[in-house]
Amino acid sequence: MKNTQKIFALDIGTRSVVGIILEEINGIFQVSDILVEEHKKRAMLDGQIHDVPAVAEVISSIKAQLEKKHGPLHKVCVAAAGRALKTETAASTLTIKGKPLLQKNDILHLELSAVQQAQALAAENENDAKGYHYYCVGYSVLFYRLDGEEIGSLIDQQGEEATVEIIATFLPRVVVESLIAALNRAGLEMDALTLEPIAAINVLIPESMRRLNVALVDIGAGTSDIAITNLGTVIAYGMVPTAGDEITEAISNELLLDFPLAEQAKRELQSKEEITVTDILGFETSFPALEVVEKIGSAVDRLAGEISKEILRLNNGKPPQAVMLVGGGSLTPELPVKLASSLQLPHNRVAVRGVEAIQNITILDEVTKGPELVTPIGIAIAAKQTPVQYVTAHVNNQPVRLFEVKDLTVGDCILAAGLKLSKWHGVPGNGFFVTVNGQDITLPGGHGQAPLIEKNGQPSALDEKINHNDMITVHKGEDGTSPCVKIGDLLDTSSKQIVIDENPFLLAPLVYRNDQPASLEEIIQDRDSIRIELMESLFDVLKHSGYEEWLESTKPYRISINGKDTFFPAYSGKLFLNGFEAKLSSKIQQGDIISHKPGFTPTVKELLAKKQLTTGATITITFNGKKVELMKESSRVYRNGNRLEMNDHLFAGDSIEMEEQQISSFIFQDLFNTVEINMPSHANGSFVLLKNGEETTFYEEIQQGDELEIIWPQSTR
Repeated sequence: MKNTQKIFALDIGTRSVVGIILEEINGIFQVSDILVEEHKKRAMLDGQIHDVPAVAEVISSIKAQLEKKHGPLHKVCVAAAGRALKTETAASTLTIKGKPLLQKNDILHLELSAVQQAQALAAENENDAKGYHYYCVGYSVLFYRLDGEEIGSLIDQQGEEATVEIIATFLPRVVVESLIAALNRAGLEMDALTLEPIAAINVLIPESMRRLNVALVDIGAGTSDIAITNLGTVIAYGMVPTAGDEITEAISNELLLDFPLAEQAKRELQSKEEITVTDILGFETSFPALEVVEKIGSAVDRLAGEISKEILRLNNGKPPQAVMLVGGGSLTPELPVKLASSLQLPHNRVAVRGVEAIQNITILDEVTKGPELVTPIGIAIAAKQTPVQYVTAHVNNQPVRLFEVKDLTVGDCILAAGLKLSKWHGVPGNGFFVTVNGQDITLPGGHGQAPLIEKNGQPSALDEKINHNDMITVHKGEDGTSPCVKIGDLLDTSSKQIVIDENPFLLAPLVYRNDQPASLEEIIQDRDSIRIELMESLFDVLKHSGYEEWLESTKPYRISINGKDTFFPAYSGKLFLNGFEAKLSSKIQQGDIISHKPGFTPTVKELLAKKQLTTGATITITFNGKKVELMKESSRVYRNGNRLEMNDHLFAGDSIEMEEQQISSFIFQDLFNTVEINMPSHANGSFVLLKNGEETTFYEEIQQGDELEIIWPQSTR
């Protein structure tokens, strides 16, 4: 017993409407009838119904004729024209400086923002103020970029900014609504809906073949619709406003024919070696088919060029592995060869496919066959096997209806609701402007949080699939907070353990906030002025550790001699770091040992010796049997007008005057500068001077080792 089910389908095109009766008999489809009727006027434009009553009139006519053979028809399968699809490219950029590593949901947010921009572009190009009047039927990522450089994935990346560029395809809602209106006017109810490119792909490129990168081009009268498969799915849709009519117009121009006659001549080129036409002047002329094909060669080149350009754009700039051509325009002479050349493909990789390529289908002999019937048959089969359904979901309690041409996600619902996710992000917290050691810096506020998205009350990712009547809620992300930064977080302020003069010290930085002593644990406020002295040098350590006298002692020993500053480094104090002499600028490290050698305060005699000046001359003589040292000074030193003795000390910063004089020979009289002479009581006032036992005078020159005597004669009374 046969299990038969009749399917009525319509392919509503730019020039004509195709009605088809398909019978499913035990799983095998049979084309029982096909009827084609052209529009009586320009009621369609690029897949959009512009005159609903006119289109409904043609549909009603086809319905009535088919009902005479096949009985009453109440429901119909239809397709939204692929040429109505809008494809836009857009990019979205996100500043990620200072943010955590990028995760999958961050990238989905970025992709969705780019899709929303593309949606707005589609609306803008169609003078539609609202982007959500378009269904997004799919998008593909073209590029990810990090700081302007292309990168394979943004997951776990860090940098200044991240960018994603996508290509997205949209279907205007009005296309579907006007289609439903025309059907209702013709007394028909929509049984199932599909997209024309999907219809053709479903019958020519089964899922098992979609891992291949194949382009399917449906060349109609006004437009050429393109769909591309790869990696097991349909990755892109597109359309070019160039198709069979361009070739018809070329024939009309070359042969001076009215458009309908030019269309008839174009069809005869496919089957005849010679065609006969009557031009607008009434002259009948015969032309070899090859000659006409040569005349319209440039038009065919343009058609091939436009199609190949769009294929490359949709396929990320590279040619597909193969191209299938369907539709009446695919029979244009030389088109497959020229399209293959334009795509730089072998000629056998571009082919016209007719209904004979459709699997599991039989066609009655009386039914015409050709590539122009692939899409109508595909609509009937695809609309029944894989119908596109409407799904209703609620976003923030508002119902949205989605066109289910693919697996729908939470992100699709948000797009359809017209929500801009960027506006649902929390705003960054207010930054602080502070001064640290004289340098102005900005402390940024915390990043605003991404919006929280829930599906049926549970947290959800943007790529989670949805079901009918799902409830989606978008909560605004938390705003960022003002910075919470301790003073100690600004610089490396770790303390150091050191030893000074055998005493242990904990060396901690000195902290001032608005010129007042502060703690490293204090929280910074806006407009604070912070000063941190890290005490990194030996000078800093001694200055703030109570050893200022060491610093004073290490200053260069300087005195002014006769008005001229003179330095004596040897008399300065010395500092030692871990046993080695150190400079005041030496850096202090953990565990360092600091010691000190005091400076030296010289006497006048030592200073004169340092200056390589003689203090005078000395000789040793014997006077009255005793050793006596006689001295004559060659330098005299005064401080503040007072004469200094040779053993007096000179201090750093003293100002002295120094006098040098010529040293004369020692004479007997010089003895009295050193030895006090007392006249004996028995002396009578006279005396005798002896040098080495011989009588001499006061002015007699004396030498080292001389023996001097003074003899007092006794009184005679």
